[in-house]
Amino acid sequence: MSTLTAPQLKLPDFDQISIEDLRKQTLAALSHAQSVIDSIGMRVMEQAERCELWRLLMALECAENAISLSFGLLSHLNSVKQTPEIREIYNQLLPQLTAFYTAQGQNQQLYQAFKQVSEGAVFNELEPAQQYGIILALRDFKLSGVALEGAERQEYARLAEELSQLSSTFSDHLLDATQAYIYPLSPEALKGIPGSRCALLQQLGKERGLNQPAATLDAPAYQTILTYAEDRALRERIYRAYGARASEFGPAEQDNGPLMVDILAKRQRMAQLLGFADYATLSLATKMASSIEEVTDFLKDLALKAKPFALKELEDLQALASDYQTDPLQPWDVPFLSEKLRQQRFNLSQEDLKPYFPAPKVIEGLFEIAARLFNIQIKPKVTSVWDKYVQYYEIYDHDVVIGGFYFDLYARSDKRGGAWMKGYQSRFSFQDDNATVEQWPIAFMVANFAPPVGSEPALLTHDELITLFHEFGHGLHHLLTKINVLALSGVQGVAWDAVELPSQLLEFWTWEREALSLISAHHTSGEPLPQALLDALLSARHFQTGLQTLRQVEFALVDLALHAERPAPNLTGIGYIIDLVRQQMSVLPPPPDYRFQHGFSHIFAGGYAAGYYSYKWAEVLASDVFEKFEEEGIFNAMTGQHFKAHILEKGGSRPAAELFADFRGRAPSLSALLRHNGWTNNASLVTQHAGH
Repeated sequence: MSTLTAPQLKLPDFDQISIEDLRKQTLAALSHAQSVIDSIGMRVMEQAERCELWRLLMALECAENAISLSFGLLSHLNSVKQTPEIREIYNQLLPQLTAFYTAQGQNQQLYQAFKQVSEGAVFNELEPAQQYGIILALRDFKLSGVALEGAERQEYARLAEELSQLSSTFSDHLLDATQAYIYPLSPEALKGIPGSRCALLQQLGKERGLNQPAATLDAPAYQTILTYAEDRALRERIYRAYGARASEFGPAEQDNGPLMVDILAKRQRMAQLLGFADYATLSLATKMASSIEEVTDFLKDLALKAKPFALKELEDLQALASDYQTDPLQPWDVPFLSEKLRQQRFNLSQEDLKPYFPAPKVIEGLFEIAARLFNIQIKPKVTSVWDKYVQYYEIYDHDVVIGGFYFDLYARSDKRGGAWMKGYQSRFSFQDDNATVEQWPIAFMVANFAPPVGSEPALLTHDELITLFHEFGHGLHHLLTKINVLALSGVQGVAWDAVELPSQLLEFWTWEREALSLISAHHTSGEPLPQALLDALLSARHFQTGLQTLRQVEFALVDLALHAERPAPNLTGIGYIIDLVRQQMSVLPPPPDYRFQHGFSHIFAGGYAAGYYSYKWAEVLASDVFEKFEEEGIFNAMTGQHFKAHILEKGGSRPAAELFADFRGRAPSLSALLRHNGWTNNASLVTQHAGH
């Protein structure tokens, strides 16, 4: 009878963590994994039985899990609680991790072990997920240069190591440039800024050693200034400072320009070594989309549908601009005037909504929505954390714990910007003759919302609400999986252009009356969201969807073009490509010296290189899926369970297109996305602006 040999949930003790211990654990895990790989190579040469090779491959999976736990924790702390020591050790270990995985991907004996298992009787005895994992592993060996030899093999390994370091440095430069900026604010500069936001700016100034409010480039402060400050010169100053981060306009040691050129050139060379014409084609080899042409056609078709609405939205802003300024409309005016227009048209302000979205109530309602949809329960648990505002929760399915997660929701100076979900521990099960090792998933869900001020709880804007639901959707994908194969558990192995499906799906509940009643209540009185505010919010649902879509399409086309260009562009070429895309897509381009690309961490320091289009691609999938909930009831338990069983629980165990078809009964359709953006039944608007 098998016995449990490892705890299913092993929470880190953040009060006792030693960065030096994490370094040693990572190196020990790497050494052990290498010894397992060496054993596999030896047994391949000795022509061992396929069942023994399979047992050794499972031992390697365990060894890789140990690497993931130690280095994954260090990587997480490097993102949310960075210190000079953490940064130094992270950057010391990163090349070694990269070299290990590059060598593993090119190990011909390891490749032969997988190949032999795939061709033997043992393969037929495996579970379908294990079989699919082997198929994907063989694919990934080929995409990692297993067929390369001699100088080309060495060159590929060198490129992989250098790219990992360049991406880390890109991220460090951006964080340093963001942290370095501070601009003291006079009382006059605060005109138009709501009281709660002024308190935030005052708190930020205090944290930076000032006795007055201050603007920083952290998301809450940046958005506050751009949205509410009546001082147009101040808005322009902060806008330009944000656009100059990590560029030639700042310290040379923080300039990401040379890094971008180097990254693109090395990616291009890596793709050529593997036999691909360019890096974009290599990237698409593991995605739902089949070619650059398919993605480009999809994006341009979406832009064609969005542009008439974007042009009308721009006209509305230009008409309003004359009430506030004599100069023509500029990009730093758009958030400010958009907020004014929202108030004017819908009698709605994000600030009016915030008192009704205190973070504790929102989180409570979010968990209730998850309970109704997926029949799970979520309960807080006291454990050690890395910051006082971090909270840990556990998920129960029929009173049994199946996973845990941490919420780290508020901006800090030692934390990189943005919002993300990171799987720390994946669901994993390994059996041998003596024991069963089981591991349940743990996730980190991170955002950069405005923190609580004084004794008041954090109050969220509706946009922040959407972000929270988005990351929680990623978290559920990681946590509710029933796949025990490490490489396919949760979000692992899911095609990158489908991985946003659960996250974008969850966003829809932030626009439903019944759901909003669960996640809103006045933070002091407990009164529900007033009917007038609720009606105004829902009426504004399609506000500026045209402009928002064009912006996302522009970023996606820039990303694709940069990675498809042959040869890889230099700094001038990068700027030329961006300008070319903007001429086609942007209805209000930024100034020529705006360097958004120097902070485009999604593609230069994240996983979205030649894949930024995935957000819009997955939005089609999510809209189509939500249409089924609309037809059957947004809290229909059977529909929720159906989605849980066919998408969330399956992880990457089958191709994304097949899983989608299992749930929807057909291939995806664009019609639901058009309707959810408010672009149907507007033929006159399309005709009116067709010539632009």
